[in-house]
Amino acid sequence: MAVKIRLTRMGDKKAPFYRVVVADSRSPRDGKFIDIIGTYNPLTDPAEIKIDSEKASKWLKNGATPTETAKSILKKSGVIENK
Repeated sequence: MAVKIRLTRMGDKKAPFYRVVVADSRSPRDGKFIDIIGTYNPLTDPAEIKIDSEKASKWLKNGATPTETAKSILKKSGVIENK
């Protein structure tokens, strides 16, 4: 089973709010997920990012691959080090 770290859209119409989740790569964007590791709110200035770094690093060590957007959010929160 390929596991990905990605965003799930929440919130109202024209007011997006995202959860950073760990999900099976075959499940739909807003479908079933395994674990919630944080939230991302792009509407605030600056964007509000809350990530549980312990859970995120555990999933990364277990082989979960982040999407491009999730990877940039994890870098901004300090879970992934810039190389």
